Amino acid sequence: MSNHSNAIDAIRQFEIDDDFVNVTAYGSGHINDTYRAVFYQAGLPKRFILQRINRAIFKDPAAMMKNIERVTGHLATQVAGEPECERHVLTLIPTRSGPAWHVDEDGEYWRTYRFIEKASTYDAVESTDQAFQAARAFGRFQTLLGGLPEPRLHDTIPDFHNTPKRFQVLQQAINLDVAGRAIFAKPEIDFALAHESVAGVLLNAGLPERVTHNDTKLNNVMLDDVTGEGVCVIDLDTVMPGLALYDFGDMVRTTTGPAKEDEQDLSKVTLQFPMFEALVRGYLRSAGGFLTDAEKDYLVYAGKVITFEQGIRFLTDYLAGDTYYKVHRDGHNLDRCRTQFKLVESIEQQEEPMARLVRSIEP
Repeated sequence: MSNHSNAIDAIRQFEIDDDFVNVTAYGSGHINDTYRAVFYQAGLPKRFILQRINRAIFKDPAAMMKNIERVTGHLATQVAGEPECERHVLTLIPTRSGPAWHVDEDGEYWRTYRFIEKASTYDAVESTDQAFQAARAFGRFQTLLGGLPEPRLHDTIPDFHNTPKRFQVLQQAINLDVAGRAIFAKPEIDFALAHESVAGVLLNAGLPERVTHNDTKLNNVMLDDVTGEGVCVIDLDTVMPGLALYDFGDMVRTTTGPAKEDEQDLSKVTLQFPMFEALVRGYLRSAGGFLTDAEKDYLVYAGKVITFEQGIRFLTDYLAGDTYYKVHRDGHNLDRCRTQFKLVESIEQQEEPMARLVRSIEP
């Protein structure tokens, strides 16, 4: 069966009794296969998001889906009574047999969400207001999940933000040099080794464990088409226990710079202070009363740590022969590494004003 036929078969397994119209590929995600399914009810269209989970990345899809069930259920309870509350949290559609996911005859896992109307995602930030709204939405997401009852969520990708362990893997890749590339990456290797102390900053700070999103790119927040406000945090596959600053740090990494992740002209790679300020103000607007003083103190370091972590991941993959990230040219992963390390340098050059800004903001 083709992917399209599989998708049609899968959507029919979910509890949707309206008239089926079509299923089409949707979105720009690179991990899961995503489709938009359209049905008609009393002559009016109803839309849903159907996804096939990537089992190469998520080794235990059932555990991941149990996390998502608990998280979306808790969030729905927290926002109940708010205007248009159904737009503020993803809603899983159950299968006809009961569970919130379907396993097809090939062992593939599928899930369906209600489509959130009149809101959009953006792959690149266009304004400081968008940065503010995204940070505010992610901060509220963390705050609302602060009271999630036990038990602890499953680790969908163990050690995902264990930066010291990522650094150890890099050291092994340098020593093995299986692709014979270390000679071409000497400046990047030297930079990484000189910044080893950065790797343990957050994990050694004694910060509390939180429920975190772990993929806080701008396009994982839906922004209202009219008001521009952050409506709903999406892509919950990596929601698991972690540090709140993992999320803030990844916002800094992915939002503050104007350059592409694989930009070859490093003069374009810089932290834009107004974007950082927008992130801080948005995040503290919603999470300021939830965070401890220690977490606030480490906000400035978070961006540097997570950016450094992503840089050493790209460098590790380059040295290993490009076995994890998809590449489209020779040295692609090395280019990606260089942009991350250049952003680390830009953060280091602005740490003092960044720290003054954080201290000046009252939640």
